[in-house]
Amino acid sequence: MSLGIIVVEVCERNALALRSLEDLEEEYIEVAVMRTDCLNMCNLCRARPYAMVNNKRIYADTPEECYQKVEEAVQEEIKLFYEA
Repeated sequence: MSLGIIVVEVCERNALALRSLEDLEEEYIEVAVMRTDCLNMCNLCRARPYAMVNNKRIYADTPEECYQKVEEAVQEEIKLFYEA
């Protein structure tokens, strides 16, 4: 089970939800992935793959690129947490 210091939220209707975001929980113990029915960003959700990482919007043109950006955001949040 993860610590949940970093929360990755994704809408089940978004293209990014098709990716196995739970891989992030396995790779980084600080991460908790939350899948929800809706994050109330329907225009963005329809337009692009996106997720929220500690309440910051991360989006890209493709699910693969978005996943990479989410992982980079996770790494940055981990770095900030442990430096504090």
